Amino acid sequence: MCINSQCCLPFYVFFARFDPLRIKESKPRSHCQSGLSLPSQSVGSSMASASVGTSIDGGIGSSHVGGFHHVDNAGIDRLPQELSAMKLQDSDGHGYGIKESAATIYEGNGTGTGHVLVTTIGGSNGRPRQTISYVAERVVGTGSFGTVFQYHMQAKCLETGETVAIKKVLQDKRYKNRELQIMQMLDHPNVVALKHFFYSNTDRDEVFLNLVLEYVPETIYRIAKHSNRLKKYVHPIHVKLYIYQICRALAYIHGVYGVCHRDIKPQNLLVNPHTHQLKLCDFGSAKILVKGEQNIAYICSRYYRAPELIFGAVHYSTAIDIWSAGCVLAELLLGQPLFPGESGIDQLVEIIKVLGTPTREEIKCMNPHYTDYKFPQIKAHSLHKIFPKRTPPEAVDLVSRLLQYSPTLRYTALEACVHPFFDELRDSNTRLPNGRPLPPLFDFKPEELKFVTPELLRKLLPEHMHKAEQPEVSGP
Repeated sequence: MCINSQCCLPFYVFFARFDPLRIKESKPRSHCQSGLSLPSQSVGSSMASASVGTSIDGGIGSSHVGGFHHVDNAGIDRLPQELSAMKLQDSDGHGYGIKESAATIYEGNGTGTGHVLVTTIGGSNGRPRQTISYVAERVVGTGSFGTVFQYHMQAKCLETGETVAIKKVLQDKRYKNRELQIMQMLDHPNVVALKHFFYSNTDRDEVFLNLVLEYVPETIYRIAKHSNRLKKYVHPIHVKLYIYQICRALAYIHGVYGVCHRDIKPQNLLVNPHTHQLKLCDFGSAKILVKGEQNIAYICSRYYRAPELIFGAVHYSTAIDIWSAGCVLAELLLGQPLFPGESGIDQLVEIIKVLGTPTREEIKCMNPHYTDYKFPQIKAHSLHKIFPKRTPPEAVDLVSRLLQYSPTLRYTALEACVHPFFDELRDSNTRLPNGRPLPPLFDFKPEELKFVTPELLRKLLPEHMHKAEQPEVSGP
């Protein structure tokens, strides 16, 4: 039985969508030039939690994402009944300071430009209590995603002058926020940092959770779209840098904490335009996956949604993030989305037109409960013919490793990091196009390498780091 109703279309309707077979041309094109069937209506997408100027557009060559940001109970878990009336507390990301009252808001509800939010942090572990004020400089976007209403803003701390990003999420007092719980655990150079958080009330007695995040000015989406407008491709070294750092971030959240992001897309990949360090953001859909526990299939923005989700799987793995990363890589190489579906079923059509019809075994791997195998038999299209001629064969090979129907056959994030496509990054002589050094790429923490085999470690670290870390050999 198909769990996902979007897959339950009559066979003749599904078949009709393959006429004619359309494969994207290997040159950057704008949405209006592409001639592809792209979405004509936005279905709602999340804004990058720590980036200003983030668009709700979908792929690089499209006008919007048509994404689905509907999450399990809106990304929140119900509290036990005896705790449903608990007081909200204020704390920073490191557990400093407790404040039982909500933050003060001046000049309205604190969601518009010029509005000021005041809160107190510290007061425990020997840290003095400190009042901090944030003035909203720019409201990036508002929206309702599932049952979550949220604002995104760029703000400045009046005491320090530091620019931050604040994500305001309407909070139900009966629930605990899963995004907050996950972000409090994470500490990685390729994951946006949670500085602290606080709760605030509006004049309508609404409670908002305010996540104060480090400010990163750009996204892969905006960088790639800018290149597209100039009829250029993203620089090859930048593509390698971005994808490597995505994979490293995923290796960290997958391997150390078992967290699945579930909404990897260009808008949620922040970039410092000066150093080209990348940071993964927006954990509003993220969840710690537990073996045997059901999850919702209606997750992840459409262009980047793994096929098992389209097939309605509720028991899936962190491999759905790997598929999404493969879609981002393909998009950077093409200058437009590889799978620009207009709906769930159309998304599957776009995938089949490139990868061919999945076998019965592959469908079973994606969702063992899916029993309708009546699909038109379409042969896989050579990836080398889809991408521009200048595309390195290593890049095409990596795409093929990430975009496998069977989740278990996809590379893990760490396996992707050691792919030959990234060998240039391990060369100590490699520099950015402007001559500056690369951002830190190999400053691994012990927990990142806890389960790494010696063979994988040799491939992961640059040769000069092997020599530096080689153990001394004692004499006879």
